Amino acid sequence: MLKYLETYFEFAHLGTNWRTEILAGVTTFLTMAYIVLVNPAILSAAGVPLAAATVATCLSAAFGSILMGIVARYPIALAPGMGLNAYFTYTVCLKMHIPWQTALGAVFLSGVIFLAITAGGIQQMILRSIPHELYAAVASGIGLFIAFIGFRNAGLVIGDPETLVGMGNLRNPTTALALLGLILMVALEIRKIRGSILIGVLTTTALAWACAFAILHSGALASGAPPTQAVAWAQNLLRWTPAPGGLHALAGTAFKLDIRGALNKGLLEIVFVFFFVDLFDNLGTLVAVTKRAGLIAADHSIPRLNRILFADATSSVFGSLAGTSTVTSYVESTAGVMAGGRSGVTAIVTGLLFLGAIGAAPFVGIVPPAATAPALILVGSLMLATITEIRWHDPLVAVPAFLTLVLIPLTYSIANGLGFGIIAWAVLHVAAGKATRKDWLLYLLAALFLLRFIYLGAS
Repeated sequence: MLKYLETYFEFAHLGTNWRTEILAGVTTFLTMAYIVLVNPAILSAAGVPLAAATVATCLSAAFGSILMGIVARYPIALAPGMGLNAYFTYTVCLKMHIPWQTALGAVFLSGVIFLAITAGGIQQMILRSIPHELYAAVASGIGLFIAFIGFRNAGLVIGDPETLVGMGNLRNPTTALALLGLILMVALEIRKIRGSILIGVLTTTALAWACAFAILHSGALASGAPPTQAVAWAQNLLRWTPAPGGLHALAGTAFKLDIRGALNKGLLEIVFVFFFVDLFDNLGTLVAVTKRAGLIAADHSIPRLNRILFADATSSVFGSLAGTSTVTSYVESTAGVMAGGRSGVTAIVTGLLFLGAIGAAPFVGIVPPAATAPALILVGSLMLATITEIRWHDPLVAVPAFLTLVLIPLTYSIANGLGFGIIAWAVLHVAAGKATRKDWLLYLLAALFLLRFIYLGAS
């Protein structure tokens, strides 16, 4: 049986093994496990029951990741998307006063449209129409994006009213531990030790808890003075308690979506946003992960692309039925790839861990940001390797690539960066008289992105 599975997942061709794939799957899970806590918190602001949202988050992530691993055989994990969940709650439900059940109906419809255009081959046409230099820019831009998230989670980069961002306090325990974890991970990576990221995350987690216990048992509060920053940090970490959960809680959201209500209220623009952002966030993440894993063919095509998109679309439909916002591919999958993951087994392991998290969801928060932040920073830095594929001496390529590269982290959106890059590519080629009829779909995409930016600007 194992030999058959190794053949099906092409272990020999990909140069991988069970140990590597399992470690990679665990690594991916650890870097994106925050969604188990964050997504329900966001959705609950729209009135979605917290316990049910937690189970729906775990179940949809498990379903999507396992489906991706089995059907598409790629190391890409899925979960309810950040950004899309915020749009679901704060724009659709709170600003537009749409009930969360109706918003779930809009998510369902966007997933069905996603499935339809996948079956029709339209998504594959879209992917082929985008110049490969922009793919390289997307991969590098996502590297900057997730590294920026890592810096923020580590407290190394903080908000500043005068300069937008500034440097954090290195004496902050989270920042100090994150930097220590980064040094450890890089040292292990230099030595080519498999599972370096996972080892770093687990070691930093253990060290964080040990430090917290040591601080609070050192007599730091004996004087009765206000707690120092270190003491406050330790108190906050040790204040962690299990969150509510349990499969039975899913009854609060399962099949509660209101499809008819979404149609009656004329929510086509909302359906369009869910679909459009999911499509391009998915394509951007897909390119970044497959490129980093070396799974893109020599002609810049992605094998089994139709299966990847099918898994993503089906997962969104499933997520809406379970009771969560749009499910999409996660850029944190690159952490698993960096840990050696190359086959669908990585995604399956991640999915199984999310399935287990339905019961263990209360304990996911035991891994502090100080442990996951260095993983994001390391992965982000290594993803910049694709930047060398861009022809920087040619303004027709360099400017669109630069806009894509920079605007992904600065606007906190893969879709925004890719959109500006495509628009710039189209405009510059038209201005230079180098537009061709065979690139008609690229210009159509540029027009759609422009309409999207106009729509977002008016909302």
